[in-house]
Amino acid sequence: MATTPLRSSPLALTVLALLHYKPLHPYGVQRLIKQWGKDQVVNVGQRASLYRTIERLLAAGLITVRETERDQLYPERTVYEITGAGRETARAWLLEMLSAPKQEFPEFPAALSHVLLLTPEEIVRALDDRLARVRATLAQLEADLAQGAGIGLPRITLLETEYLRATTRAEADWLDAVLDDLRAGRLAWSTEQLIAFAQGQEPATEG
Repeated sequence: MATTPLRSSPLALTVLALLHYKPLHPYGVQRLIKQWGKDQVVNVGQRASLYRTIERLLAAGLITVRETERDQLYPERTVYEITGAGRETARAWLLEMLSAPKQEFPEFPAALSHVLLLTPEEIVRALDDRLARVRATLAQLEADLAQGAGIGLPRITLLETEYLRATTRAEADWLDAVLDDLRAGRLAWSTEQLIAFAQGQEPATEG
């Protein structure tokens, strides 16, 4: 099958990585993602997105159909296996993702860029709510790491959880500091000054 260019994605890389170990049907892929905790870093909540990814990998020649399983207890299932091109592509994607930071556009920084639409009191309440959720996430990550260490998992299998713990802890510390500054009045602004500043940045119109 002729290969076509395919953009990398966390889910596509994860599918190829799991198929490195053994052939799987889509349900098996989804189950392993959850069992191995990869759903912390890969969005697989919608099974349709997994099927679309598998279809793109198949069309690109990175995976192929190995067999179709038929069982009275389950619907017919197509089992996929990785191709040689898939193994090479997975390695190339992995090296690129590890070495080259990619500009991403998550929601939170975008919301921060428009936070002046809210009152200081609204900002404090929203960030307080976020901090509580971030702390809960941090506690769960700590528990996951402790559980992994307790059952003897090699550290290499927990690196993504370590990274998430570090970034989550950093966000919690930052939120704490911003909330302290807001409450103490060290982070304050004048709406009039901001409006004047924004108007001053507009290009002059021709007469």
